[in-house]
Amino acid sequence: MSHHVTPTPTLYRGRFAPSPTGPLHFGSLVSALASYLDAKKHQGCWIIRIEDVDGTRCKPVFAEQILETLNSYQLFSDEPVRTQSHHTDTYEQHLQHLKDQHQAFPCNCTRQSLAQSAGNHPLECDSTTAEPHSWRLKPSDLVYQYKDEIQGTLVFTDDLKNNSPVLKRKDGYFSYQIAVVVDDHLQNINHLVRGADLIETTAQQLHLYHLFGWTPPSICHIPLITNDVGDKISKQNHAKAIPNGDLPTLLRALHYLKIDLNQPKNIHEALTLAIKAWNPSQLTGIQSSPLEEQDLPLI
Repeated sequence: MSHHVTPTPTLYRGRFAPSPTGPLHFGSLVSALASYLDAKKHQGCWIIRIEDVDGTRCKPVFAEQILETLNSYQLFSDEPVRTQSHHTDTYEQHLQHLKDQHQAFPCNCTRQSLAQSAGNHPLECDSTTAEPHSWRLKPSDLVYQYKDEIQGTLVFTDDLKNNSPVLKRKDGYFSYQIAVVVDDHLQNINHLVRGADLIETTAQQLHLYHLFGWTPPSICHIPLITNDVGDKISKQNHAKAIPNGDLPTLLRALHYLKIDLNQPKNIHEALTLAIKAWNPSQLTGIQSSPLEEQDLPLI
């Protein structure tokens, strides 16, 4: 069964939602700029959200540093910043809704047992809530098709059939998957501009929107910034923090969005010109952009 997803157009509301597991790095600045420029090009609202549901890795000090860095580049949230760790009761209510629909099930599986099935959860597991357990999303035969403004038509065939993503971990922390869908809905986010590494999560999120009876946002995925061996520039790969309020760093980030400006005097002028120049079609079909040699000190 195929499920075509067509978002309903309305007043533009976009967001940038970093996880505070470290300071803001170059790849995240590129992502922040892409979502900001797209929102402002459409005279829309741009919101910052701190995605800190993972209490084992996320730290308040990093959240403060990220917001300080974004502010230094004049990337200000148009609404108060939402912090996910303050809303666990909301995620619990929505998880209960999935349980009531029999779309979530308890799981006692360990990493060792899942390694035997190449990391994928088996179609069934003999689990009980009497022991420490996570909650997983029930597999589905639905096939989702989606039109990505940058990557083209995306078709997800076996993403839900062979995978049961965790919604709530054994340690009590909620997963990114359920939290991001609930928050985007509650904040009326209807346009997402994010990195191509998140394409692999799209089918699961579209399925959650379907189960909750919500309209999904329009989603497009910008190219990832990668190092010389093709790995994503990320905190896991020891990406270094960028300097605050540095015009040359901003201009290099814009370069990876196919925006090359002619010596703007300051950050405000650079952003004003970049909004006019933003054209996501220039990124069409590109899923990764190697970091150029002159930018290597940034990581």
